[in-house]
Amino acid sequence: MKTASTMFADVLLELERIEELHASLHPAVSIFGSARTPADSHEFRSAHGLGQALAQKGFTVISGGGPGIMRAAVEGAQSARGRSVGFNIALPFEVPSIDLQDISLTFENFFTRKLAFARCSDAFVVMPGGMGTLDELFDILTLIQTKKMPDKPVVLYGKDFWHGMINWLNVSVAGNGYIKPNETEKMMIFDEESDVINHLIQLFNIK
Repeated sequence: MKTASTMFADVLLELERIEELHASLHPAVSIFGSARTPADSHEFRSAHGLGQALAQKGFTVISGGGPGIMRAAVEGAQSARGRSVGFNIALPFEVPSIDLQDISLTFENFFTRKLAFARCSDAFVVMPGGMGTLDELFDILTLIQTKKMPDKPVVLYGKDFWHGMINWLNVSVAGNGYIKPNETEKMMIFDEESDVINHLIQLFNIK
């Protein structure tokens, strides 16, 4: 068990590494999604295609550094000879894809890792995923809502997967006054890789 002073020193080191890195990555897109996505799935192929297309347009591709969607995204970026960044988390049951990352940071703490995504990314693409993916998505939305972070683009990939959540947010959450009715409009939802890419290159005025 680490002492409080050791943990504090780890956090400070992680914060310093984020600040050293963030200015050199722009434009950068983080791709979130499940570590459990199999390599033969449509979602894996789509994440690979998105990573590849983003890299071809000059974006740095950032992922959580693990398997599944995260690996697919950096594989795609590598296939296009683009730059990939992995914000890895030290977990006993998950092997990071360090071999594919041009820049690799490994975090001991989830909260500093999430800060790295928020600080270093200019946009976010969220693929289907579980608790970790939802945590990352809602953390970004909360930072935008509370103006702790600039209003950065958030794209959801897969209409069938995300439709139920958006409906719940509109009906049960906004409907009861817990968020403003227009809060979900911050998220764009697409089914095609090309639509995601076109949306982002228009926003960033990339040819």
